Amino acid sequence: MKHDDENSDAGGDSGGSGLWRPIGFVKQQVRDAWRELIRVNASDRRWEMPLAAALSSGLPLMVGAYFGRMDYGLMSSLGGMVFLSLPNASLQHRMMMLLAASFGMVACFAVGALTQFWPTAMIAALTIIAILVNMVCRCYRLGPPGSLFFIMATAIAAYTPGRIEDVPLRVGMVALGCLVACLVAFAYSLHMTRVAPPPVETPLPKPTFDFVVYDSIIIGLFVGISLLVAELLQLPRPYWVPVSCLAIIQGASLWAAWNRQLHRIFGTALGLCVAWALLSLPLNVWTLSLVMMALSFGIETLVVRHYASAVALITPLTIFLAEAPHLGQGYPSAVIQARFVDTVIGAFIGVLGAVLLHNQRIRPLLSRWMRAVLPQRIN
Repeated sequence: MKHDDENSDAGGDSGGSGLWRPIGFVKQQVRDAWRELIRVNASDRRWEMPLAAALSSGLPLMVGAYFGRMDYGLMSSLGGMVFLSLPNASLQHRMMMLLAASFGMVACFAVGALTQFWPTAMIAALTIIAILVNMVCRCYRLGPPGSLFFIMATAIAAYTPGRIEDVPLRVGMVALGCLVACLVAFAYSLHMTRVAPPPVETPLPKPTFDFVVYDSIIIGLFVGISLLVAELLQLPRPYWVPVSCLAIIQGASLWAAWNRQLHRIFGTALGLCVAWALLSLPLNVWTLSLVMMALSFGIETLVVRHYASAVALITPLTIFLAEAPHLGQGYPSAVIQARFVDTVIGAFIGVLGAVLLHNQRIRPLLSRWMRAVLPQRIN
């Protein structure tokens, strides 16, 4: 009997520990997520890079403010974001990559601007652009932010109302912003290649089907799905949903994607408070330009150290980029509320896409199916 009682006690303890094991696992995951959320990374990024990025996007705003055409300045400022595609390489390599990225930025904006006149083609166009841009970025190992600002330019252009005859002028404004970015990048690169010589260039790794094709197709499809969901929900100007989806799904792993989702939601909540505070100030075209330059400088300083803090500045910057011409019409609270809803929806769709990217049971099956369907030369 004593032996049976001991077995019974042991079984009871085992059952109790079995019940507590999932709770302990959840607690550990919550602790890990919290540590990741508050962790600040070390970085050797010099101050010149954030300053050059702020000038690339800020100088067009100053020109627009001087001529009283802030709408043109905002379009050119969007083109100035191409500076962030500048690689850490030799001067020749830097400028060749930036010129190619400038062409891509102008093309993406042009396609987005044209799709607003054919709404049925908008989702398909954004999906195809997301696939192609991600393929190019992955083939040439373009570092962060990768395809993010190309997709953002497409989405913002698609939801900026206008006439079809305005498209060439708008595309030209973005091209001028890219030109400013190239000029700033040239001066910045002359300085940086002297004070901090770039690493020795090595041949790019051979592109693989899974890394270039499979990942890009999944990312592009979920970017398109996120925009489709936003349209079905009839969200007002839902350009931020696919951008949020893309920012999450680009995580290096499923855990990284989940952490980026937490960072993005918390950072967006804080960023909306920052946006509200800035919108309560009596901003004119000059002070708005300076605020946006300060936001750009802060983003590039923080993004390599703490992503949520950078998102807290990215949120008001993107609100100003896309909504500045309309913020004086008395509905900033509606814009802020809409951006938070867009972020949450896009983040969760991005996590679902990350499952297909990183789940080792699903990924091989879909990869084999894609190889069978796509032309042989792509494999």
